[in-house]
Amino acid sequence: MSEIPDITEFFTQTISNLRNGELNLCSPLEEVVLKSAGNNLAYVDNRRDAKNVYNFDIWKELKEKLGEEKFNQRIMHSNITENLKYSKSQQFPDFIFKVREIGGRLSCGSLLELKDSKGGSISSFNSIIPTQTKNLKEVEVVNGGDLVLRIASVIDEKSLEEEYYTFERRCFYLVRTHSENPDKVKVSIVDGSFFETVPKDHLLYQVLHQILHEHIKKKELEISQTTLEQVEKVLSEITDQTIIGASRTIEGASIQLKLGIIGEVHSEGNPHSSHYPQISDKSFNLILKATPQTEKIKNMLLKEIPELKTFTIKHKRNGDHIVFQFNLKQ
Repeated sequence: MSEIPDITEFFTQTISNLRNGELNLCSPLEEVVLKSAGNNLAYVDNRRDAKNVYNFDIWKELKEKLGEEKFNQRIMHSNITENLKYSKSQQFPDFIFKVREIGGRLSCGSLLELKDSKGGSISSFNSIIPTQTKNLKEVEVVNGGDLVLRIASVIDEKSLEEEYYTFERRCFYLVRTHSENPDKVKVSIVDGSFFETVPKDHLLYQVLHQILHEHIKKKELEISQTTLEQVEKVLSEITDQTIIGASRTIEGASIQLKLGIIGEVHSEGNPHSSHYPQISDKSFNLILKATPQTEKIKNMLLKEIPELKTFTIKHKRNGDHIVFQFNLKQ
């Protein structure tokens, strides 16, 4: 599993930008990431606005390093057209941090997805089930294509190496609620573990299992225990989101059906809800699952930012999480 200095650096740099007035808690989340993490990013989904609105060119550093000719060769080799270089891909995730090598192994490379809401709830997860880790192979499955992999591998200069493809990366979610209310706004970098309280494959199976049994009950179907167990066994193998979400052509039908996965966050899975009153209004937070590694991060962050508040919240479905909280002055 990857270490996360990329996320802690993003957290501390954002605090620096909040202090000096470069950002505020109601700033566009894309601007928050680009200003605080910019040169540490290997993938930006909305490269068009990054360049045209926020004056951030994800290709600039690599182009200067390689020179125009070698840079263009590498882009062409990865089948990235001029149009794709500065487009809005609308793929998962919104951002990927650059990988690093520590002791001969890959580290960092965290995924970051933005979740912005005008109210107090977290907006739904469309077509993606939030998890604590993902590799780029899974990202390819979710997106139904390898564009994210191709762009990130060029920036990271990894040339689609197998280890790079399957390397497990931490997933984080930059969550904001009450985005247009300066007095109630909360912003948090949330560890994917806060949402993944049940493994993804088990979650999909349980949904299908419930659908099956609700139909059996409603239609008063008589099914033998042996047959039911066989059907349930088959359902437990339905875990590939690419297959689930593919468009279906049905003979004789004039429409194609496509099943989408939408994840709605339970209030107990929303760190900004009333279940967790310690997370105050007008605050910027980093929320991590409590582990021995988190204790090391705690010591490091408190040395760097002494005014940070740290406390533990007990996730009602997934144990203790440590919160690092920066409060804006009233």
